[in-house]
Amino acid sequence: MNIRWSHLLFVFCFLLSACGADSSSGSTSPALYIENKGSDTIVNLALAWAERYQGEHAEVRISVTGGGSGTGLAALINGTVDIANSSRKIKEEEIADAQANGIQPVEHTIARDAIAVIVNPENPVSELTLQQIADIYSGKINNWREVGGEDRPIVRLSRETNSGTHVYFLETVLRLGSKEDKTLFATNTLLLPSSEGIIAEVRQNPNAIGYDGLGYVPSDVKTIAIAKAEGDPFVLPSAATVDDKTYPIARDLYMYTAGEPIGAIKDYLEWILSPEAQNIVLELGFVPIK
Repeated sequence: MNIRWSHLLFVFCFLLSACGADSSSGSTSPALYIENKGSDTIVNLALAWAERYQGEHAEVRISVTGGGSGTGLAALINGTVDIANSSRKIKEEEIADAQANGIQPVEHTIARDAIAVIVNPENPVSELTLQQIADIYSGKINNWREVGGEDRPIVRLSRETNSGTHVYFLETVLRLGSKEDKTLFATNTLLLPSSEGIIAEVRQNPNAIGYDGLGYVPSDVKTIAIAKAEGDPFVLPSAATVDDKTYPIARDLYMYTAGEPIGAIKDYLEWILSPEAQNIVLELGFVPIK
């Protein structure tokens, strides 16, 4: 069995292959191949799943690549992947594009996630309302003293626009869930290509604020407790507060297939919802599907 890892510019690829799987080698039992691409939020989880599943199913090889939810969904629309990972729901226009190519996307909810708002540990601010976060990221609030901190300029960090986390944060936090609201990120927001990039910048910059999937947040950055509205309790993100719906920035995570899955893809997706696979979800800091 050959297992090859590669990591290039924050794009992860995990290729699991069976020896002699290529029909050109004369094998009478070619391996089953599943190509899986998309969300950088999901990529570490998808890699862990692929590794475990390959260990139990030697006849299957799985390729996992990141690049963002938009990248994965575009590949699904173009018919070049078996499974697209996405940290946001597929858009109506993406469904239409897929259907124009003869593809009917089918949604599979595979885990849940909290979006943590993070700052440098030196920052005295520990609590913010959703409105305050929206005002920070839209540019209405530009100094930490306006939210109870020190007289320092706020440095805003965000994922790039092809990220499902970026889209979710824009719609849920900046626009507070309103479809009529057209608020955008402040023009001086720094767009970073990965979760790791946001973590690294928050670590070294006492003025920075960022957001990331809870499973990516290490203990050496500070997580902000968030209130839905002024006067509501401030809540930290955790599996428990996602499950009881008290943490206000939580979402489902998805895999999309071209039509209802069959064969090896169906078997793999059914395994992902099994207790064994959902235990991996919890181990990596995400929230299992009950």
